[in-house]
Amino acid sequence: MTAPVLTSWQAVADEVLARIRRRDWAPGDLIPNEVDLAGEMGCARTTVNRALRHLAEAGYLERRRKAGTRVALNPVRRATLRIPVIREEVEARGARYDHALIRREEGTPPLAVRSHLGLGPERPLLHVVALHLADGAPYAHEDRWVDTETVPGFAALDLTQQSANAWLVQNVPYTRGTLTLSAAAAGPETAQALGCAPGAALFTLERTTWKEAHPITWVRLSYPPGHRLVTEL
Repeated sequence: MTAPVLTSWQAVADEVLARIRRRDWAPGDLIPNEVDLAGEMGCARTTVNRALRHLAEAGYLERRRKAGTRVALNPVRRATLRIPVIREEVEARGARYDHALIRREEGTPPLAVRSHLGLGPERPLLHVVALHLADGAPYAHEDRWVDTETVPGFAALDLTQQSANAWLVQNVPYTRGTLTLSAAAAGPETAQALGCAPGAALFTLERTTWKEAHPITWVRLSYPPGHRLVTEL
């Protein structure tokens, strides 16, 4: 029986993953080299290379220079989290979305924010504070700092018409980021915006994104007491 010709890296990755799941290659096994796989699957070596890199990044393979590629002993699936557009998140719950711009000003971020972004005190950023609503009720309080040197188009936006969250997600691709989920006590401004008591336990999400070595934004999203985050792995 002639082996199928696989012309895309996705198809090669699917075939390699199928062999791992069938235990054709068991955990710890050294798999054939790229040249042999390319010959067997009827594709270019570069196609195989990309497929194997993808599976290594996903945790299925372990690649070492001059030592070949092995099936991971303890495969770890790495979750990919998509940055949501809050409007879409609210509407997916069947609610009516709205948002209100509370404050917009240029200034020097607090030390903690500068530390996350890797910036010194001489670098002013644009500070945006907004409230997202679902059916008129507070849904999320947004406290955001944006580096307009990295994102020059942001400074001219009318943030009363479109939220910073939506514009950045839809217009500014990022290459890396950090995400922190935690519980935090509501400060006076956040408590007032969310309609809860100062000191109430809030679900908070802090996210920092970069474009290569250049910071894009740091944001803290605070949700009212009782908020639940559901995602797929």
